[in-house]
Amino acid sequence: MNGAAQQGFGYRARRTFTRLLVFFLIIGLGGVVVFLLSQLNARTFTLAPVDGQLVVMKGRMAPMGAVPYRPGDPRLADAYAPIPLEGQDVMALTMNKYTERDELDRALFPLLESLARPRINSEEPAKVEQGLYYLRRAEKLSGVTEEQRLTLQKLMTEVAFFQARQKLEDARKLVSDALVQLKLAAESQTRHARSAHQMLTVVTPPARELEEALRRAVHTLSGPQEVPQAAPPAQPVQSPPPAPTPTSPEGAPEGASPTPPVDSGADSGTTP
Repeated sequence: MNGAAQQGFGYRARRTFTRLLVFFLIIGLGGVVVFLLSQLNARTFTLAPVDGQLVVMKGRMAPMGAVPYRPGDPRLADAYAPIPLEGQDVMALTMNKYTERDELDRALFPLLESLARPRINSEEPAKVEQGLYYLRRAEKLSGVTEEQRLTLQKLMTEVAFFQARQKLEDARKLVSDALVQLKLAAESQTRHARSAHQMLTVVTPPARELEEALRRAVHTLSGPQEVPQAAPPAQPVQSPPPAPTPTSPEGAPEGASPTPPVDSGADSGTTP
């Protein structure tokens, strides 16, 4: 009986150990699956509309869930900051998941382009500045395709004119402000009054010419140019009518020999 009892105890012990081993294996495999799913979710990006803005979401270190993407690099923080939607349809963007940041960059570029293009084509400086803001954000997306990069370069070329015009206007204002400040310093009783007066004497004429040239470039030459009107077609030249032939007092053509009168003999007073 002792042997049977020992066999029964050993059997139960092995069965219990097997069950515990299987249990821990299942727990371990479940933990591995959860860890792998968490890593995959942590590398996943999604886009969600929040309060009229498109927010970049990054998965948490958990099988599910996401939080707004807050990169530590300031350059990346500017690139992935919330984007104002302004009526744009982003349904297709919000339905996808992006397992790499390059995929996210390629998805965000068309949205930034659609926001920038109508603004940089506007003649209003405020709108052009807004369009330039979206282009600068697109520049920070390192994962865009080569075609998207060429499109961005073309858009930046189109906005270069407006950037140059704004810088010329800023330069004009700086020159004007500098002359005003020098005049104030020259008329004061400070120790710099003499130097300011000398500077005014030297720089005022060329500075005024430069200021006028900058004003003309910004406010006249950069405006819409008038299209020259086509000249009306030339009328055909008509030859003058032939001049009438002058006549003699008796009505004969000028230059013709007068016909001598015929003597009839009636008034001669002689007879044959």
